[in-house]
Amino acid sequence: MFPLGDASRRITGIPFVTVALIAINAVVFYFELTQGERFITQWSLVPAQIAHQQRLETIVTAMFMHGGWMHIIGNMIFLWAFGPQMEGVMGPSRYLIFYLLGGVAAFAAQIVADPASTVPNLGASGAIAAVMGAFLVIFPRDQIRTLIFAGVFARVVYLPAILLIGLWFLLQVASINMEHAQGEAAGGVAYLAHIGGAIFGAITAKLFERRGG
Repeated sequence: MFPLGDASRRITGIPFVTVALIAINAVVFYFELTQGERFITQWSLVPAQIAHQQRLETIVTAMFMHGGWMHIIGNMIFLWAFGPQMEGVMGPSRYLIFYLLGGVAAFAAQIVADPASTVPNLGASGAIAAVMGAFLVIFPRDQIRTLIFAGVFARVVYLPAILLIGLWFLLQVASINMEHAQGEAAGGVAYLAHIGGAIFGAITAKLFERRGG
């Protein structure tokens, strides 16, 4: 399932912050491709290092990095589907602060869960999860234009945000349970970061909402 955008309301004006975030992610990914493993290792977040107050700058840098083409493309699709509306509701400055804090909260959840981990963490998923959590609180009934794949077939359907984001959240929880059952991380995906980001977004959405927004 890939959300394509909010069909219930139009974007008013250009969402400059969302566009800038997508551009920064793309530029950083270019550096990953051209500079290779050394660049990725230098700027990814390692929970054990953060727990020992080392390389704290990676709390921010890691949220602009990705593990491959599908990772960044999927994340940017989700960001474009939900980000512009949240930017409109919060205003550019508040939205940017919210986004960055959401990424920090997401990484914090992952670090608290396993502070001794030496596995590098990277990706915008946690920050985007915060945007989704806020969207769920502010626009739960909005219809989201969604691309659904069924084998080789694909179709566009309209799903209410509360259903789409709710199913996504339940999938993250189920994936955590599956990891515990298997006794190992499934595919290296930081599901706890997704959950932490979404909870942060849902709890703080109204605090960042612009007055009269």
